[in-house]
Amino acid sequence: MTNFTNFRFEVDSDGIAVATWDMPNRSMNVITPEVMEELSAIVEKVAADEAIKGCVITSGKETFSGGADLTMLQGLGAQYDKLAKEKGEEEAMSFFFEQSRGLSLLYRRLETCGKPFAAAIHGTCLGGAFELALACHHRVLSDSDATRVGLPEIKVGLFPGAGGTQRVARLMQTGDALQMLFKGEQVRALMARNMGLAHQVAPRDGLVQAAKEWIKGGGSAVAPWDAKGFKLPSNKVYSAAGMQIWPAANAIYRRETQDNYPAAYAILEAVYQGLQLPMDQALKVESRWFAKILRSKEAAAMIRTLFVSMQELNKGARRPKEVPPTKIRKVGVVGAGFMGASIAYVSANAGLEVVLIDKDIEAAEKGKAHSHKLVSDQIMKGRAKTADRDALLARITPSATYESLADCDLVIEAVFEDPKVKAEVIAKVEAAIRPDCIFASNTSTLPISGLAKTSKNPAGFIGIHFFSPVEKMMLVEIIMGKETGDTALATALDFVRTIKKTPIVVNDSRGFFANRCVLAYILEGHLMLIEGVPPAMIENAGKQAGMPVGPLSLNDEVGVDLGLKILRATKAQLGDAAVIPGQEALLTRMVDGDGRLGRKNRKGFYDYPEGAPKRLWGGLKELQATHVDGETLDMSELKHRLLVTQALEAARTVEEGVITDPREADVGSILGFGFAPFTGGALSYIDFMGVKRFVELCRSLQAKHGDRFAPPKILLDMAESGDTFYSRAGSRKAA
Repeated sequence: MTNFTNFRFEVDSDGIAVATWDMPNRSMNVITPEVMEELSAIVEKVAADEAIKGCVITSGKETFSGGADLTMLQGLGAQYDKLAKEKGEEEAMSFFFEQSRGLSLLYRRLETCGKPFAAAIHGTCLGGAFELALACHHRVLSDSDATRVGLPEIKVGLFPGAGGTQRVARLMQTGDALQMLFKGEQVRALMARNMGLAHQVAPRDGLVQAAKEWIKGGGSAVAPWDAKGFKLPSNKVYSAAGMQIWPAANAIYRRETQDNYPAAYAILEAVYQGLQLPMDQALKVESRWFAKILRSKEAAAMIRTLFVSMQELNKGARRPKEVPPTKIRKVGVVGAGFMGASIAYVSANAGLEVVLIDKDIEAAEKGKAHSHKLVSDQIMKGRAKTADRDALLARITPSATYESLADCDLVIEAVFEDPKVKAEVIAKVEAAIRPDCIFASNTSTLPISGLAKTSKNPAGFIGIHFFSPVEKMMLVEIIMGKETGDTALATALDFVRTIKKTPIVVNDSRGFFANRCVLAYILEGHLMLIEGVPPAMIENAGKQAGMPVGPLSLNDEVGVDLGLKILRATKAQLGDAAVIPGQEALLTRMVDGDGRLGRKNRKGFYDYPEGAPKRLWGGLKELQATHVDGETLDMSELKHRLLVTQALEAARTVEEGVITDPREADVGSILGFGFAPFTGGALSYIDFMGVKRFVELCRSLQAKHGDRFAPPKILLDMAESGDTFYSRAGSRKAA
């Protein structure tokens, strides 16, 4: 047995080596420079030792590996900047290219070392770890439900740069390979075998043995693409079959990315060019694209927000350190409507006991039935078993009496958005719960401090704002009232972690963080409509800017009537000056005049015909006093308006102290309302553009479209000092 730090290496009596990847002091294996060094030594040892017939690579942990440590790639960027200053761009780029292709060269050496390698995989095997498996000559996956393989790099602005684009495109039909690389989805074991990504599926306890048997049976040490006479699955690029693929692939790329994601373009180029070359040259092409993408601001922004920041927030970056871990066993949910029923489902799905309360037992039972439907849908798709549904439903107790909440650790109210109704519920709940039970309000608009005034225990009162649909949306806003204590915050964060969602902590204000930005986006769409901009152009500008849907479509989803209700509530509380008359007139006409409430009644800014795609309502033209010729409009200005208005609102939340950590604004804006992910989020959009340039853009929009684009003082100060949101946050932490 040879001693390595990150691997156990043993050779059995048949001369078959097993390298067990098991990093000390880590819950999951990740690829680091040390792991690469040791893996290289293992490859050379296997290649040089005549007594070793081949090698099985497996994991000593519950799961195989999540791939490369992306902070390692961030570090490469810092080294590049240092070298560029000291020795110039050319030398820095040369160093960067060689460093960034180190993993690709290591895997190619393994693939061509002359000895067969087999990967025995249980649990998740993603990114660079799956690229390691693809470089092995044989892949055996466990038949466990926990086993997943995939190349999700696109989700953080990268693409597989250690041979993934070339090997996948030689194992599968080109169209299927591109789809897999573009989507970055995780694939289950049997599906992976059917797709040609794995050779065998075996029981977990026989996994390593199955891999050994393959080597013992004379498994080949030559990859298919290195064998004489290898034919590409979809024939040559320049062939009749190839030419059916590439024009369509290019069109799909444009439609899906709006050309905002350099990594997606790089996948297209790397596969297109690579399939015309022998493997070693193809890998070099992939490495060149990888180095280029790794230097892009999109990759830097997405890695920072969607990998580093998201991990930090999920691990409790904002949790008060002095509060010991809370033990949440039982959760009460008051209000069994759509939101309450969904909160009950995600809580029970995470293994918590749930008491679901409504005004009568029939309403509570109806709320529980929502969970039955959600799990039944999973069963139909083969993602759950009947036993899972039975166990989950057994954890939900419907009730019509508040006394059922007596032994709850946390109670969440999800009743009608009316301060009076909520005040009544708060009084009834507090009469029934233990003194140490935390009370949370799932409100999307009502300030928490105002609701807490009716509570006997404002220190134990907090906001937990879920987004709809709860089971799909990953973000949860935790809202601190003026008197909310650390124990309430810690409990809320522990609960959100238990249900496997991402929390952001915001201070109290009307609309909190996410809804303020969303309303700014929708308002801009309304104002464009009032100006006479063609509705289709407004929607396309939103999508081209990187939003998941246009502002009019989004308004339909949340409810046109809800928009009008919020506007009227704002006007009643803050006066006429707080609303824009044109928007009020538009929504009043839509809702009160034409009964168009949005998707919920199949008519809003769009019509929703039965069994047909939605289409923009033809009557929108009549609501426009003037009509502007689309040919005369600047599309880039429309796109800027839709993103800048949201980023400005995010900056104001920082200025007002609603957001205190830029990571939360960025993660929250992408997960909560789909703010153009390639920018890294609403504040990163400003940071990566440069605050000075952003302020200039605001000024030009202000001159043309009004004072809602006026940059707030915080941005003027930052433009002068050269600060960014992240540098300000860093200096505060250092202080």
